[in-house]
Amino acid sequence: MDDAPDYQKIFSSEHSLHVRIIPGSAKTEIISLMNDNQTWKIRVAAPPEKGKANAELVKFFKKELSLHIEVISGKTHRTKLLKIIS
Repeated sequence: MDDAPDYQKIFSSEHSLHVRIIPGSAKTEIISLMNDNQTWKIRVAAPPEKGKANAELVKFFKKELSLHIEVISGKTHRTKLLKIIS
């Protein structure tokens, strides 16, 4: 039995999303909702250089969750605000 949350369903009901990324990880995956109950911690399998981590984050949401996102703030920081387009 798979007890993993249905992130596609959770995130698709939102218009924006706060995330805290951990770049340079072994794989891209959602870890947990942080203690503030609004920021999601996400491991990203790309280095934090030249937009690679942001591109990996966008790719992950599209491929794994069928959601199109845009990084609207925090492009050079680990804490980001994402706009969910679809």
